[in-house]
Amino acid sequence: MSRLRRAFNYCAAQRATICLLMKLLAIPLSHQRTVAKWLVMSSVFCLLSCGKEPLYQEQGYVFGTLVEVSVYGETELRAKQAVSEVFQEFQKLHDMLHAWQPGELGELNDAFANGDSAAISAELVAILKDATQLSQRSQGLFNPAIGGLVRLWGFHADEFKSVQPDEKEIIKLVHANPQMSDISIEHDRAQSKNKFVQVDLGGYAKGYALDRAAELLRKQDIRNALINIGGNILSIGRHGDRPWRVGIQHPRKPGALATIDLNDGEAIGTSGDYQRFFMVGNVRYCHLINPRTGYPMQGVQAVTVLVRGEHAGVLSDAASKPLFIAGAGGWREAARLTGVSDAMLVDAQGNIHVTAGLHKRLEFSEKNFRLQVEP
Repeated sequence: MSRLRRAFNYCAAQRATICLLMKLLAIPLSHQRTVAKWLVMSSVFCLLSCGKEPLYQEQGYVFGTLVEVSVYGETELRAKQAVSEVFQEFQKLHDMLHAWQPGELGELNDAFANGDSAAISAELVAILKDATQLSQRSQGLFNPAIGGLVRLWGFHADEFKSVQPDEKEIIKLVHANPQMSDISIEHDRAQSKNKFVQVDLGGYAKGYALDRAAELLRKQDIRNALINIGGNILSIGRHGDRPWRVGIQHPRKPGALATIDLNDGEAIGTSGDYQRFFMVGNVRYCHLINPRTGYPMQGVQAVTVLVRGEHAGVLSDAASKPLFIAGAGGWREAARLTGVSDAMLVDAQGNIHVTAGLHKRLEFSEKNFRLQVEP
């Protein structure tokens, strides 16, 4: 029996523990399906990478998802101190960037809606400017300014329910055409010429947090670590004598669709319709909204991107969204616009489309699927 298959069999025995952990963490019911999948994948990661080596791991619940930081080759005391600082940073970012709870971003959105300006921190200034550049590169397919549409569809809530927004309200917000470029920043104040701009950084914050965590760990001379924020993963160094091996969540089944070895500084990010969604009849409505239509994107189950280099975390998070929105017919062009060379898309039928470079890196968990490798 393969090591990957043994890991999957092990995970089946963990369901009771998973349910108990979710209750202890007071995780909202609407998130529990995603969290359960994440915990199953975490067990797979552990069995694939953990042995008797000096590996320190700590988990938490931030950004609406499970977070895990692993440090290899350090004493427990030293690793614990470093990871504690990372989790403090995560909580700070969670409070600052939350889209619907009180915080700095919420205050800014209130100011935009009222036609006012607001004072913001230097860190939020840098984040908004960077998100604006990424949005422009994607030709608006990555658009954090459409928080109003995300709220209209009910996804600005810990306990979201099936909703069917008024079509007139959808049309109104689409015609308002909120863009990140509507925001002007002078010194420490920001304002928007478009009162319909409502910034939702849900497609950016996890990647930004990955980069901040990596920066903090490296400053403390932690040379080997893996940071996992709900499936957005960044690698530092190695797991002993080999790279860190991680799984890519199957969009319709428990466990991994594939595994991949991450090299130092590489990050992988996945956007899927299985993370935050509701069903109306046989139709699945996910939180990934097409800014051009105002409706949740359909026709795609998941998109995964692999990136490397400076700010790999941010790019791994943000770049998967335009590929998802572009769909099976436009994902390659969206990848080109965002500077991504390694990507994979799973379409509505479960067919896998993958770039040649990423295909060489992946080990798929099963063989009974249609695979199309593209240059």
